[in-house]
Amino acid sequence: MKVRGNNNHKNEGGQVPEPTLRRLPGYLSYFKSLKINGIEHVSSSQIASTFNMDATLVTKDLSHTGIKGRTKIGYNVDKLIETIIVFLDFNTHENAFLFGVGNLGKALINYDGLKHYGLKIVAGFDIDPKVIQTTVKDVKVYGVDDFRDLSRKIPARIGIITTPDSKAQETADYMVAWGIKAIWNFTPQSIKVPDNIVVENTSIYSDLAVILNKLNK
Repeated sequence: MKVRGNNNHKNEGGQVPEPTLRRLPGYLSYFKSLKINGIEHVSSSQIASTFNMDATLVTKDLSHTGIKGRTKIGYNVDKLIETIIVFLDFNTHENAFLFGVGNLGKALINYDGLKHYGLKIVAGFDIDPKVIQTTVKDVKVYGVDDFRDLSRKIPARIGIITTPDSKAQETADYMVAWGIKAIWNFTPQSIKVPDNIVVENTSIYSDLAVILNKLNK
């Protein structure tokens, strides 16, 4: 995966390493499960055991958020949840435009989990006449030509690409031209953007390749 632009959070110690940012949502999910089960405190060694990693790394990861554990008691679970949610900006709401309302695009629109983590897909765009002017879970689908005008009316800094691979770069160019600041690319196609644009590539095909390789080896 490749990230363009500066999307790292900062604390008193400076920028937070990207690997830490990638691990924090996993910690958050684990802490929420502890809360559901009535567990009030958890130690770094318990967290490390769950994620099969070193306790020192867990402590270092959590230190970036500013939270500290107590000797022989550990971390307060409620505080962990609250702190990480705020630290990752999951308590805010970012609007996003989605391009390519096929099966994957529709699945993302239908997935309520994104809203719980601060992302709201406010409009979809497609070139298929059969899809344009339809609605997917209260999200209206527009023609791509409507993007310019709609981007002026609805504030959104994030664009999601779930188009066919061949349309990824063209879509990215269009997004950048009309004010999108961060792109979440779900195609395996590498896209080129200016250095000030944040890009996160999430390819299910890459993940599948790793799974099949490990399975068959």
